[in-house]
Amino acid sequence: MIVRGLVDEDFINYKVPSMFVVFPYCSFKCEKDCGIKCCQNSAVALSPQINVDVDNLVERYIQNPITHAIVFGGLEPLDSYGDVLELVAALRESTQDPIVLYTGYTEEEAATYVKGLQTFTNIIVKFGRFIPDRPHHIDELLGVELASDNQYAKKIS
Repeated sequence: MIVRGLVDEDFINYKVPSMFVVFPYCSFKCEKDCGIKCCQNSAVALSPQINVDVDNLVERYIQNPITHAIVFGGLEPLDSYGDVLELVAALRESTQDPIVLYTGYTEEEAATYVKGLQTFTNIIVKFGRFIPDRPHHIDELLGVELASDNQYAKKIS
C-alpha cells in the first residue's frame, strides 16, 4: 500500500490518541470548487511515496498502547479506495477500535464508498470540502475543530 506519511501518535484529528495514515492521492476538488489555492495539505502531494505492508501497519498500530483509534486522512483517502478497504479489513481482524476517515467528498458523492465501508463496524466519516472564509466549528463526534462549517462527521456503522 502506498502512503505519504504515517504518524504513530496523533492528538489532533480525533478525540483520542490515534494513528494517522496519510493517503497519497487527491484531485484537489476543494481548490477546483472555490477557484483558489487553499489546501492545507497540498505540500503533502510533493512528499515521497512510501510503500508500507498492510499487515505490518496493523501490527504497528496494535502494539502501540497509546493509540485507541486510527484516522485516514492526508490528501484524499477515497481516491485510494481499494487500499482503504484493504486496511480496514485487516484492522477489523485485530481490533474494533474506531476508524475515522476524513474526506472532502460530500455525503452524496461518497455514497457508494460509504456503502462498502458500512460492512465493517465502528466507522466514522468526516464529510465536506474545505471552503475558505467559512467559520470553523467543533464537531462533537470527532471532538476536534473543523475548518469550515459545512464539514461534519457521521458514524456510518
